[in-house]
Parts: sequence; structure tokens; C-alpha cells
Amino acid sequence: MRLQVVNMGKHPLPQYHSEQAAAFDLVANLDQPVTLQSLDRFAVPTGIKVELPAGYEAQVRPRSGLSSKYGVTMVNAPGTIDADYRGEWHVLLINLSKEPYTIHDGDRIAQVVVARCEHVEWEVVNELDETARGAGGFGHTGK
Repeated sequence: MRLQVVNMGKHPLPQYHSEQAAAFDLVANLDQPVTLQSLDRFAVPTGIKVELPAGYEAQVRPRSGLSSKYGVTMVNAPGTIDADYRGEWHVLLINLSKEPYTIHDGDRIAQVVVARCEHVEWEVVNELDETARGAGGFGHTGK
């Protein structure tokens, strides 16, 4: 799939870091470092605008290394970028640790999967087909 992109930043375009990686990384495009104190949130600019084709979305997801090592993740994970959005992509990070965390220009801050999505048409019915699970919800299968 080819996507049109405007690179307003000073970094190369997002890249996949292995041959079969599902997601490409987004990097911070900052004029100066930003330090997140515990529970601080910040919309980190990426310096890119992307034209997604109709019927697709970009799913912005946390980077596992940032989450596991530093407690830094995304407030709205996964974030969705719609096909008709044409503004600069930002990543809304939050520091869930008790220690300050500094984001530097060029840091890899999130990963993105581009995926097909469907619009639904609702069909109102009086009941749904039965399944073995039924209405079992959160935690219904145990620990």
C-alpha cells in the first residue's frame, strides 16, 4: 500500500524495524525536550500528515518498551486516525510511573498499524443467536 505523506519534521519517514513487523514507529518531532512528571500528559507532535485511503484507519499504539521500562504509555490506546483527517499526527502520552520521564526529539514514541475498517448498518432484531459463551463478560472464564 502506498500512502501520501507530508513530512514537516526533521526526521526520516516512519519505518518498519523488521521485515514482518505489523507496525511502523512514530518519532517525536520536538524543538526542545519535554519532561513528563508522574501522571502528566502531553500530545507529542510527529511532524507528519498522512492521507489514508477511504475504508482504512491508522491505529496508534503504545510502544511496549516505553510501557514496560518507564511506565510511559498512551492515554487513548489505541488511538484512531480516521481516513478523512489531514492534520499533523500527535501521540497523547502519559507518564504512569512515579519518576519523571523526558521525551527527546527523535525518540520513538508509538507504533502504528494501518488497517481496513468497515462501516456497519444496524439491523434491529428482538434477540441474538445463542453461543456457548452467551452473555459472559469481564472475567467470566476465571483468572
